[in-house]
Amino acid sequence: MIRIYLSIFTAFFVSYLIRVLPLTLIRKPITNTFIKSFLYYVPYVTLSVMTFPAIVEATSSPIAGIIALITGVVLSFFGAGLFPVACVCCFVVFIAEFFV
Repeated sequence: MIRIYLSIFTAFFVSYLIRVLPLTLIRKPITNTFIKSFLYYVPYVTLSVMTFPAIVEATSSPIAGIIALITGVVLSFFGAGLFPVACVCCFVVFIAEFFV
């Protein structure tokens, strides 16, 4: 039972430290352009790292997932919205599952 409480406290402490340390250690605005650009792209990279493997592994064949991923990237590059891209990618996976 003590291990459960220790695990919960450790998770709380680490999560709290991640949120509090930047507020206490960094008082001035960040002026370094490298650090600013790095911090700007962190959410996008994190979302991509979590999403792209799931897209490929969600189908029964990874090739169908890759085809849908490429289709979605091309459609969104040409300005399609989120809902049309999602619908077309679902249709592409549905069709690709028959042929792969």
